[in-house]
Amino acid sequence: MKPYAEMTKEELAEEIKKLKDLYRYYQRMDLNLDMSRGKPSAEQLDLSMGMMDVLNSDSDLACEDGTDCRNYGVLTGVHEAKVLIGDMMENNPDNIIIYGNSSLNVMYDTVSRAMTHGIMGNTPWCKLDKVKFLCPVPGYDRHFAITQYFGIEMIPVPTYPGGPDMDMVEKLVSEDESIKGIWCVPKYGNPTGYSYSDETVRRFAGLKPAAPDFRIFWDNAYGVHHLYDDRQDHLIEILMACKRAGNPDLVYKFSSTSKITFPGSGIAALATSPNNLEDIVEQLKNQTIGHDKVNQLRHVRYFGDIHGLMVQMKKHADILRPKFEMVEWILDEELGGLGIGEWTKPIGGYFIYFKSLDGCAKAIVKRCKKCGVKMTPAGATWPYGKDPYDRDIRIAPSYPPVEDLRAASQLFALCVKLVSAEKIYSEMSE
Repeated sequence: MKPYAEMTKEELAEEIKKLKDLYRYYQRMDLNLDMSRGKPSAEQLDLSMGMMDVLNSDSDLACEDGTDCRNYGVLTGVHEAKVLIGDMMENNPDNIIIYGNSSLNVMYDTVSRAMTHGIMGNTPWCKLDKVKFLCPVPGYDRHFAITQYFGIEMIPVPTYPGGPDMDMVEKLVSEDESIKGIWCVPKYGNPTGYSYSDETVRRFAGLKPAAPDFRIFWDNAYGVHHLYDDRQDHLIEILMACKRAGNPDLVYKFSSTSKITFPGSGIAALATSPNNLEDIVEQLKNQTIGHDKVNQLRHVRYFGDIHGLMVQMKKHADILRPKFEMVEWILDEELGGLGIGEWTKPIGGYFIYFKSLDGCAKAIVKRCKKCGVKMTPAGATWPYGKDPYDRDIRIAPSYPPVEDLRAASQLFALCVKLVSAEKIYSEMSE
């Protein structure tokens, strides 16, 4: 079929009639499918059930250094867990704090601490007239929710396949001391699936911010979430790059096992410079005596080391890869050559990014919802939930069973065609 924009008005009217008939057919199917969040499927969660057997009432719950994990103490996490997570994050265990189950919680706490007490002796953000954050778009809605909650002004920065617009980032942070941070998902990004280029990482490390308390919030959520053995992205390690650039304190790097073991009971971590660690621990010791060391030990006993963890990730990939490839195949088959959308084909992570014609994303998501397919709200990938172009849609293939995902993807493609055809037709009539 030729591109919609090249059709005559009569051809397009006939196409719209066919699409509406098919849409009514889907409405009668009474679907109830969810592609709204990047949740692991039940099949993926089953991979970690063995964790429930590695510790029991007869287990020795002492660490290698003799620490009794049942008791208080060890504020920054047990050493074995730091080694395991350090290998996963590509960081020195001495530069890591192990937290509870949620890296998002750690990011929230990090912003909250900066608001109330400042960073390394600088003025608390709550006492400043203005606090701003740079937000690469399309980006992660929960990042934006944190900064919005604290009343921080968010500035969108365009994202390309190699990362954010670094000319814009460098200019803004060097000129405006009210800019205190930037959100980053550097590997297999949410929602694009893009990974930062070596040049982008080096330019981040070499930033010269006007604010001494500017920090890069480096969310390494998908650092080991490859879909293929033979095609994987590899990033320059940001903490080392910053140290080499003379900016050792510039980065907070976050990660967790949330999509590796159990999202509700994994372990999260923060890696950063010794100076930042000292600053954080000074606050942390007033917040807690220590996080769940039994769970930290459980993860270590289950995986053994990074090699055991990577075996687990290959099993995840075997489940996820067919789902991603099926969605991509359906989009290619149904939408290829029509000129009404673009989509990514990531080699890792949890999302496929779809860019519709301008002004169509909300209508596409609404039509999907009316047929029983729930998607992430259009606009969620922008600060304040407002996509000025109304074109960005996040597809999350991980959670539904394959057959449900097939039906949802086919319906999504139908909704894209119908909304796009109606838009082009209406512009012809103007």
